[in-house]
Amino acid sequence: MDYPTLLLALLHVYRALCEEVLWHTSVPFAENMSLECVYPSVGILTQVEWFKIGTEKDSIAIFSPTHGMVIRKPYAERVYFLNSTMASNNVTLFFRNASEDDVGYYSCSLYTYPQGTWQKVIQVVQSDGFEAAVPPNSHIVSEPGKNITLTCQPQMTWPVQEVRWEKIQPRQIDLLTYCDLVHGRNFTSKFPRQIVSNCSHGSWSFIVVPDVTASDSGLYRCHLQASAGENETFVMRLTVAEGQTDNQYTRFVTGGTVLLLLFVISITTIIVIFLNRRRRRERSDLYTESWDTQKAPKNYRSPISANQPTNQSMDDTREDIYVNYPTFSRRPKTRV
Repeated sequence: MDYPTLLLALLHVYRALCEEVLWHTSVPFAENMSLECVYPSVGILTQVEWFKIGTEKDSIAIFSPTHGMVIRKPYAERVYFLNSTMASNNVTLFFRNASEDDVGYYSCSLYTYPQGTWQKVIQVVQSDGFEAAVPPNSHIVSEPGKNITLTCQPQMTWPVQEVRWEKIQPRQIDLLTYCDLVHGRNFTSKFPRQIVSNCSHGSWSFIVVPDVTASDSGLYRCHLQASAGENETFVMRLTVAEGQTDNQYTRFVTGGTVLLLLFVISITTIIVIFLNRRRRRERSDLYTESWDTQKAPKNYRSPISANQPTNQSMDDTREDIYVNYPTFSRRPKTRV
């Protein structure tokens, strides 16, 4: 191999290793795992092929309704399909006795008439689970049938370049929308649920989940990346109140009402106690003033007594009383 050819080959390998693969679904590695691939269209299926994506695409298996199934040699003893699903556009790939070498990216490519090619990329990672490791920032509770808008507003100062919305489940992460704001591209999601999103330059991003049902409950993550390498992530939990969840929502509302009622009663009780103490204090002051007024005459002195010397006797102030009465003769009367 000459030098230019070797250089081009190395450049191709370098670009393949450095280029980020955009996946539609991420699942944790397991010895017995399944990579789900369900084609939503009703077109005529002509061919299905599974690949493992590395420095180049390695074919795993190929299926044709006319020619049947062929599984390549390295995977013949480790992967299989369910015959009952092949006729319903469900071409899920099942692994048995998988090893750590099977971690990576896989592609499910379908060829249909007249729609054309449809592709889904699945990422297999080393993880025990996804939902427990992602604490939510907020919790939204809704009734079934409503349109729910989930919003994230970044605090970063640099312009946002990429926006990614995901739904996180215990054993699976699904990409809902991906916006490349630099090149103005919107990555098409393979999520089976209809999701409305905005993909434009702005200070915030949102998605709309129309006509929600209980199956829409779960964690939703918004990841933003700026031009300077800054990253921000917002996680929201959506709970659709139906069945047991509806009872929990009712208990939540009832509990909040009871707490509010207790708060109002406490404030009312404090005000009543304060007013009662104030009235008692006013009554006590009024009684004290009345008692002082009743005691005042005992210490009262007349003006005359006040002007006299203190050592003057009370007898000096007395006056003699004279009585005029007739004088009767004491001679005996003469008897005739």
